[in-house]
Amino acid sequence: MLFLKFLIAILPIICLIIALSGLKMPAHKATSIALVITMFLGIVFWKLNVFYAASAVLEGILNALWPICLVIVAALFTYNLTLRTGAMESIKKMLAGVSPDKRVLTLIIGWGFGCFMEGMAGFGTAVAIPASMLAGIGLNPLAAVVSCLVANSTPTAFGSVGIPLVTLSSVTGISSHTLAANTAMIEVILAFISPFIMVCVVGGGIKALKGAVPITLVAALSYVVPWYITAVVVGAELPNIVGSICCMACTVIAAKIFNSKPEAEYSIETLDNSEESTLLVAKEEISANRDKGEAISFSKALQAWCPFILIFIMLLFTSTLFPAINRLIAPIKSVAVVYAGKGGSKLAFSWINTPGVIIFVAAIIGGFVQGAKISTMIEVLFSTLKSNWKTIVTICCVMSVAKVMGYSGMIADIASFLVVATGSAYPLISPLIGAVGGFVTGSGTSTCVLFGGLQVKTAQNLSLAPAWIAAANVLGGGIGKMICPQSIAIGASAIDKSGSESKILGSVFKYFLCYVVIAGIICFLGTLFIK
Repeated sequence: MLFLKFLIAILPIICLIIALSGLKMPAHKATSIALVITMFLGIVFWKLNVFYAASAVLEGILNALWPICLVIVAALFTYNLTLRTGAMESIKKMLAGVSPDKRVLTLIIGWGFGCFMEGMAGFGTAVAIPASMLAGIGLNPLAAVVSCLVANSTPTAFGSVGIPLVTLSSVTGISSHTLAANTAMIEVILAFISPFIMVCVVGGGIKALKGAVPITLVAALSYVVPWYITAVVVGAELPNIVGSICCMACTVIAAKIFNSKPEAEYSIETLDNSEESTLLVAKEEISANRDKGEAISFSKALQAWCPFILIFIMLLFTSTLFPAINRLIAPIKSVAVVYAGKGGSKLAFSWINTPGVIIFVAAIIGGFVQGAKISTMIEVLFSTLKSNWKTIVTICCVMSVAKVMGYSGMIADIASFLVVATGSAYPLISPLIGAVGGFVTGSGTSTCVLFGGLQVKTAQNLSLAPAWIAAANVLGGGIGKMICPQSIAIGASAIDKSGSESKILGSVFKYFLCYVVIAGIICFLGTLFIK
């Protein structure tokens, strides 16, 4: 009976994978079909009241629009506005001045800056902003997205100033500090190898590491070492932020030492003409800019980077790291229970203290600094919304699927079967359970809510270390985001290629499988030493 319920419960996920990867269906259509299937199964097999099911869908849509879609639109609005004002051209010149090597730029922007955005904001910004910037300076757009999806797997646990682990702590009763230490321990190997994989992705294979091993090693160690120490000593809030800032600074310095003359095939001047994108910079334009020898003044550089600097400052000062400000604006919110059945979670709408609003404010101020008119900003905003409506529909459907599966008991039945089926080998599939949550919800925090209690209870029943298995769950949640339709849709929109979701999924799926297998082995071996 349990196996049958497992097979039926996993049908929406299987259908979604087949629609995206096998039938090459656009994500907004595939997720809409998955939602219909999920509602049918929830109502017919799990006896979920029709009204309850409808309210679960409404909760999913509202949760998707605020804060997730808000953050995505804000991030893309910021990028598009810098394109319109011409500031992105100055940023391109400065980045090319650091190094014309696309592998180095991937390490600085995709790895360092991406981990920083995850640590500060989360909610898709770590894929949307770095991927759009990498495509904008001349990298293959699809490779840029895939590399950012891979990179975003391990920082997810400490994203949004530690929210996933803080949430996991409240669900499991284990202190967030203990969880942070265990999570850093279980993630350290994957965090270390991620920059190397990114270089291989953007460089077209393992051969891309030739001549780039020293700087990639610097990028990996300068992030992982401070990240690990901060997690163990300080706790869940700061690891991504401290690690990413150290990483960006050290990688820029290392670029001058190890990569002053990159190989021609990895230069951003050598573009991949097989991919068409409005974000690609023409080779002639880059060469012309370099031939002119234009120096970017400090004031012009500050003006160009202004929105991103403001995003950093404003997210930092409104976070829990500055309690005086945070306590002032955090209560400005509305809380509602949308789900009509028992056990409905509270949905909070923070009107100021949410990354999307803060990024919008930073973008608007930055736009004024860069000389943009209000009419221009409105035009850019409407253009951004128009070009990303499919992404918004996709995310609304994915979140609705997650809510219906959660409230009906489908997700619990999937996890329960996996527990019974594996027994003492459970640690091998513990990260996989988290990955299922990450795939369905697209959120490390939601994965902790869905499976955190189950994982800890199972660990106690099997006499395993609860904090270690809980850490495996949040690691799996980050890995699952690699192939989550929501994350992939964000990436496709970031490079102005909505409709390419199936191609992105096909490219990133092999890395997902490798990460899940490695995570399972690490989790299992860890249980032999951690009690």
